[in-house]
Amino acid sequence: MITVNILMADKQQLFCEGMKSILSQHPTYNFSIVSEVTSSDQVISIVSTQEIDLIVMDLNLTGIDGLELIPKIREFNKEVKIIVLTAYTDYSIVKDAMKGGADAYLLKRHKMTDLFTAINTVMKDKTYLGPDVNITPPNGFKINSKAKTKFEDRFLIKRKLTKRESEVLGLITQAKNNKEIAEELFISDQTVGVHRKNIMKKFGVRNTVNLIKYAFDNQLFS
Repeated sequence: MITVNILMADKQQLFCEGMKSILSQHPTYNFSIVSEVTSSDQVISIVSTQEIDLIVMDLNLTGIDGLELIPKIREFNKEVKIIVLTAYTDYSIVKDAMKGGADAYLLKRHKMTDLFTAINTVMKDKTYLGPDVNITPPNGFKINSKAKTKFEDRFLIKRKLTKRESEVLGLITQAKNNKEIAEELFISDQTVGVHRKNIMKKFGVRNTVNLIKYAFDNQLFS
């Protein structure tokens, strides 16, 4: 059998344990689990120092999220195969993951045979999307982006912000005022004020104290 060095990145330990059992049943490849990690920093550390053939990763990781992580992985290893295995179904997320450098995108509700198909496909230098996974709105209909789920995790919450808004929020959590933020980001005080109001509106809070509390409660910044 062909040996494949694999790195698994997922915050759910039980899921990783189940994955090891599933991978052991693959008929063609012998998977050598190099490491099981929960943070993006750990992924980068291992990819930059060890020989990895395949990464199976969720998008909701500690540190930067998976969509930011994938291009960084590519900076260290352009040949490693990346399979995103997650619960996020939104086509815009799928599109960003594949555009960033992922080789395959599957959902955790998919079957073991789908995972094996994905592995076989990416190891042949081809891309793969799991059943019902789309990079454009299905059937040509526009999806209502304002629809909210009852529960939103850190990954989805951060997706609400633009890159600049995320930068501003990070500095707000450091208790910096508009002038200090403006000087650091080379923008005007007024622009910072607009970003601050937009962020508070998106998160449904009315003042800076509650905004900072919301950011730390949801682990948006460490």
